[in-house]
Amino acid sequence: MSGTLFTHGKFAFSSHLPAEADAVYIENGIISAIGTTQELSLQLSGKDYRQVDWDGAYVLPGLVDSHMHLSMHGMKLSMLDFSDVTSKEDMIQLIRQRAEVTPVGEWIVGLNWNENNFDPPIPPLRTELDEITTNHPIYLTRTCFHAFLGNSVAFAKAGVTSSSPDPEAGSFGRDEAGELNGWIYEEASAAFTAVQPEPDYTTKKEAIRRACQDALRLGLTASHTEDLRFLGSIETMLQIYRELHAEGLQFRTHQLIFYTHLQEAQALGLRAGDGDEWLRIGAAKLFSDGAIGGRTALLQQPYSDAPHTRGMAIHTTAQLNEITSYARSLGYPIAVHAIGDGAADLTLLTMEAHPLQGISHLPDRFIHAQVLDQQLLERMTHLPLIADIQPRFVASDFPWVMERVGAERTDYLYAWKKLIDAGVICAGGSDAPIEPLDPMLGIHAAVTRRRPYVTEPAEGYLPQERLSIAEAIHLFTVGSAQAAGEEQERGSIHVGKAADFTVIDRDITTDSESLLQTAVRMTVVNGQIAYQA
Repeated sequence: MSGTLFTHGKFAFSSHLPAEADAVYIENGIISAIGTTQELSLQLSGKDYRQVDWDGAYVLPGLVDSHMHLSMHGMKLSMLDFSDVTSKEDMIQLIRQRAEVTPVGEWIVGLNWNENNFDPPIPPLRTELDEITTNHPIYLTRTCFHAFLGNSVAFAKAGVTSSSPDPEAGSFGRDEAGELNGWIYEEASAAFTAVQPEPDYTTKKEAIRRACQDALRLGLTASHTEDLRFLGSIETMLQIYRELHAEGLQFRTHQLIFYTHLQEAQALGLRAGDGDEWLRIGAAKLFSDGAIGGRTALLQQPYSDAPHTRGMAIHTTAQLNEITSYARSLGYPIAVHAIGDGAADLTLLTMEAHPLQGISHLPDRFIHAQVLDQQLLERMTHLPLIADIQPRFVASDFPWVMERVGAERTDYLYAWKKLIDAGVICAGGSDAPIEPLDPMLGIHAAVTRRRPYVTEPAEGYLPQERLSIAEAIHLFTVGSAQAAGEEQERGSIHVGKAADFTVIDRDITTDSESLLQTAVRMTVVNGQIAYQA
């Protein structure tokens, strides 16, 4: 067969198409023609092709998550998950149940606990974890992935005692007597991950497979991901994704390269933009700060609810410049995690000191951009960067985040609308597994600025930053394509572009709450049905 004719669809968010258009013809993964079912059927008369009936479903350009971690999302699907836990007691109960079925000596690992959902907002600390088990090391990752909890067995295996000094870019929580309380912050976690069993190749590959299949189920046709801290090497990453594609997995990825792997990239002769239609190499990824939840995001002024700290810089200015200079020499833009306004300033200073022009056609990436001010936003508009934003953070972080930063910083808090209105290109992602991968939840948060199924506040948090549904969809389509330098290839439904479609069961243009009931009927990637409900 030479191609596929998809018929009887309703094209949403494609105002450039004729109103009566309801069909597309695909050849070799590319949109060859768009029109009505009747006219395309006539044009194809006598030609051998396959026909797929969308049966009145709504067809979006293929949704793409611009910032997530496929490997860890895949691992999350098999780990102890505290995402829905709302009390310390329930968290303890889940850990106790896992301990009862875990062989003695094996690690109990879990993720996505958030003490801000507890009353009082205190997680189980080291001594309480010790009461659950002293036969297993326990290591639990906070929802932000910048703070962790461990029991005494885990601390012993990591070689950390109450007299251990804090590492340069991290710290250990302590009580008033100076004893370890179980908290582990930022790079202090390295000692704990180093002593955990290394997943074998099969485990890593299956984690990626699970994550990609889950993404397709949720209507995603591609994702931008950073997996090297889990997979261990670029060669392993390339091998896993090539094998999965050869085995029939239809999912595109744009791979950020964690900066510690740039030497390997250099040895392999890889530059940003290299690859094919299924896997492309992206920017060099690094961190400039932590997260607001654990008060490790770097602010310009102290936290309003903890005036003894401004947060934590992961790298000094000199280190940021050194990493960026090396990345530029290899042909890489940089993708910098910057949440606090202090980290934003460091990040922009680095980008300003190392111009991207002539280095790569891909933009620099400013990841998260949660706390800004007018001057920082103005500086962003003068640089070839995109803002990687995660609208779903609004649903998870409000209202407690306003206590962290204080009223004086709320004008530019998660200020997605200001970014867009200023002309900053924005791409939408989930940061899964930190947040749910479902793009409809991200779109809902961008439009409503509140949690799902909660009616208060009716206007949402900081409602001046609400986006229209069209703007929110744009984040996950055109915005993600621009972040990858692929706006000429995908992001919209045009003849000559890739045949990637997210097919849903309802019109989401009139009622934002309908996003929460939306079901994915089909995910089409490169003209092939990669998922069908």
